[in-house]
Amino acid sequence: MRALVTGSSGFVGRHLVAHLEAAGDDVTGCDRAEGVDITDPGSLYPHVAAAQPDVVYHLAGFADVGASWTDPAAAFRVNGEGTLHVLAAARAAGAERVLVVGSADVYGTVTDADLPLTEDQPLRPTSPYAASKVAADFLALQAFLGHGQATVRIRAFNHLGPGQTPRFVAAAIAERVARNERTGAAEVGVGNVTPRRDFTDVRDVVRAYRLAAVGGVAGEAYHVCSGHDIAVRELAERLIALADRPMRLVADPELQRPVDIPVLRGSAEKLRAATGWVPEIPLERTLSDLLDDARRRVSAEG
Repeated sequence: MRALVTGSSGFVGRHLVAHLEAAGDDVTGCDRAEGVDITDPGSLYPHVAAAQPDVVYHLAGFADVGASWTDPAAAFRVNGEGTLHVLAAARAAGAERVLVVGSADVYGTVTDADLPLTEDQPLRPTSPYAASKVAADFLALQAFLGHGQATVRIRAFNHLGPGQTPRFVAAAIAERVARNERTGAAEVGVGNVTPRRDFTDVRDVVRAYRLAAVGGVAGEAYHVCSGHDIAVRELAERLIALADRPMRLVADPELQRPVDIPVLRGSAEKLRAATGWVPEIPLERTLSDLLDDARRRVSAEG
C-alpha cells in the first residue's frame, strides 16, 4: 500500500512512518522540513500527485494549545486551510482514503456525567486550537458528504512517548527532571497539575491510525485513547520517582494556561469494534522511555 504522511518529520509522524514501513507500506513523507507546506497548494499538490498514494495520513498541523491563544490566526490557517488543501490534493491524486487526525480538545469542558466521552458528544471548543480542530474535523466530514471522499476522522486524546517535544506537559517535565539530574537541582516547575487526561503511548497510537485507515468506516469519527485518566500531578510524580535523585514539584505561574479543561477521558469502543485495536504499552514503560529520551537530549547539549 502506498501511503503519504503529512507532518512526517514531527513527533507522531516519525513514529507513524516507521510503523507503516515495518508493515510493508511504501511511504512518502510530506513536511515543511522537506519544502512542502500544506498551506501552500503550489508545493502540496505536485508532491501528492507524484506520490500517487492509496492512503493519506494527515497529521501536519498547529499543535500548541497555549500558543493558539496568542496566534489564533496561525492555528486556523494551518489546521483549517491546511486540511482543506490536503483533502483537495488527495482527491486530485486519486487517493482511496484520507485519515484526518484531530483532537479530543474539540469536546471542551465536560462533566463527570459525560465520561467516558463517545464520538457522539457535542463539540464545544474552549481554545482557538480546539476550534481550529473542529474546522478540520468538519472539513473532512464535508469532503465525505459533499465529494464522496472516503475520509476517516480521528479524535486523538493525549499521547506521549520518546521523541516528543517539551512543548507538551509530559515531555516538558521529563526534560526538567533530566536537567536536574545533571545540575543537582531539586525543583521541577509545573503549571496547573489538577487536570486529568487520558494518555496513550504514541507507538500504540500509530498502530491505531493504520488500523483505522484500513478498517474504519468512511465518514466516521473514531477515538484513539486508553479509556483511563490520571491527573497531571500523578504523571509528574511518576516521572520524578524515576529520577536518580530526590526532587519535588513547585508551581510556576508562567506555565499556566488561560483555560485548562478539568478532565478528558474517552471510550475507544467504536475503534475497537471496527478494528480490534487495544493499547498494549503500559504507562510505566512509556514514562521510562520518555525520561530516557530526555536524558539523551540533555546529554547531547553538553
